[in-house]
Amino acid sequence: MSDTAASEAPAPQVSPDNPCPFLRALVAGGYVGGHVVPLPKLTETIDRATGKTGLAALNAGAKIFMVAQMANGIGPFSQIRSLLQGAILDELRNGPLDKHGAGSRILDQHAVVHEDEIARLGTFGSDYKAPDGSVERGLSAAEIKIFMAANFQRAKDEHPPSYGILHCYYPLLMLGEWPVLLDIMGKGEGKDRYLSVAEARTLFVEERFPDRIVALLNG
Repeated sequence: MSDTAASEAPAPQVSPDNPCPFLRALVAGGYVGGHVVPLPKLTETIDRATGKTGLAALNAGAKIFMVAQMANGIGPFSQIRSLLQGAILDELRNGPLDKHGAGSRILDQHAVVHEDEIARLGTFGSDYKAPDGSVERGLSAAEIKIFMAANFQRAKDEHPPSYGILHCYYPLLMLGEWPVLLDIMGKGEGKDRYLSVAEARTLFVEERFPDRIVALLNG
């Protein structure tokens, strides 16, 4: 196959039942398969995207492995299956990490991206100076925390009072989403680190990573 033909090959189709934008981009980019992915393979791929090395890489890898292991179920049989076979990326929806509308709602159950929710994301952020000197909208760790709290509050407002009690663990699940995107895709350091809204939109809409993350994945 020629280079031209290869470059024109369509991106792998990503299942609507994979609700994670980061994992969707990994599948679309051909970094992992869209069905069953062995946990070591998935962990190593995501770990590579972080750009971390040494002890920091080991720590990140351990956290990624634990989350991936429980993604399809927390029962003993699900855990054994995950360890032996891997994570089933096209069966993540309605799994233990699915918050059923208590998240950002950018990507719905049919994998349709809602631009109004991306615009809403931007309202929780501020303008930041990018490494190239330009100014762009983004969210810091503190702003992401406020955004996630607002998402949960929105869901609680739409349900009976018992909803907040029955789903009190949802904020813990959220820690494995936007804060992780900030850690991997963020720009800047320390309290000045921010997640670009434009890059988040590209991740959701185009299922594509920024060039600097692609370089790490291909490294």
